[in-house]
Amino acid sequence: QVQLVESGGGALQAGESHRLACLVSGDSYDNYCMAWFRQAPGKSREGVATYYAGDHSTHISGSVEGRFSFQHDSAKNTVYLEMTDLEQWDTAMYYCAAKRPVLGMCINGAFSVTSYDFWGQGTQVTVSS
Repeated sequence: QVQLVESGGGALQAGESHRLACLVSGDSYDNYCMAWFRQAPGKSREGVATYYAGDHSTHISGSVEGRFSFQHDSAKNTVYLEMTDLEQWDTAMYYCAAKRPVLGMCINGAFSVTSYDFWGQGTQVTVSS
């Protein structure tokens, strides 16, 4: 069973860049479809970025494409969400999630909240102007 612990959230200014970390324990993140989700107050949880080491595939949501990227460090068994040019509407609780690939792939349901089996506790990002 994999455990996920996010860190790095905080109060930020619009236009800044920042990185969130998700420490994976109990197994290697290489064995899982990894994802970042976020949930703003009063809104549904939405997928932001996914990564699967098995095929080196990365998917970025259109809402953050060009500003956010998925990074990873196998030596630290940690995945990251790199965020640039932050905007006020990026304010949300950010969650790290993992699930087992299906038939060696993660593309199906990549941003489906219910398809993920493992979740971190979340880290809050607040962006002000």
